[in-house]
Amino acid sequence: MEVLKKLFTVFICLFAMLQARAQSEAALQRAYKSSYADEAKKNYAEAINDIKPFYSDGDYESNLRLGWLYFLSKNYTAAESYYAKAVRIKPNALEAKFGYVKPLSLLASWDKVLTQYAAILKIDPQNTQANYWAGVIFYNRKHYDAAAKYFSKVVSLYPFDYDGNQMLGWAYLMAGNKAQARVYFEQALIIKPEDTSCTDGLNKAKN
Repeated sequence: MEVLKKLFTVFICLFAMLQARAQSEAALQRAYKSSYADEAKKNYAEAINDIKPFYSDGDYESNLRLGWLYFLSKNYTAAESYYAKAVRIKPNALEAKFGYVKPLSLLASWDKVLTQYAAILKIDPQNTQANYWAGVIFYNRKHYDAAAKYFSKVVSLYPFDYDGNQMLGWAYLMAGNKAQARVYFEQALIIKPEDTSCTDGLNKAKN
């Protein structure tokens, strides 16, 4: 009889735990539903407040969500903080790294942006978005050989991509490799005939 009482007590406790968990999960789903609805209305402060009661420093989803909402509300410092936590929690998650790049770019933290692109490319070397924008940063820094390396990856994956061909042409031109520059400017002009940027680049490469 004593054994049955103990089993009954264990059953009651387990049932209560499962019920509490189900209620908590239902409340979390309602909070996210409400947050999405507020976001759609551009009520970002309310969308943030919907999530905050369920926030945990070690919870990937809430940090990712708050990073995005603070970014939309133009609080880029707060967005950076939450995205950084999401990246630390799940270091192989590309979505967190791409999210992190958004506030970092608007804060002009270009070294940190490059760190994230390097981390993305370590996981996914073929990622065209990371290759392209890493190339743009190096191009803007006048590191043309480095820029060409990234743009070459984009063009190898997407040979008929205008942006990749155009930027690779300019990177080669600025690095002093006019012959290679002509190849990519000409390709870009097939994709986008009479484009002024590529026409200008091609004329410079021919002189």
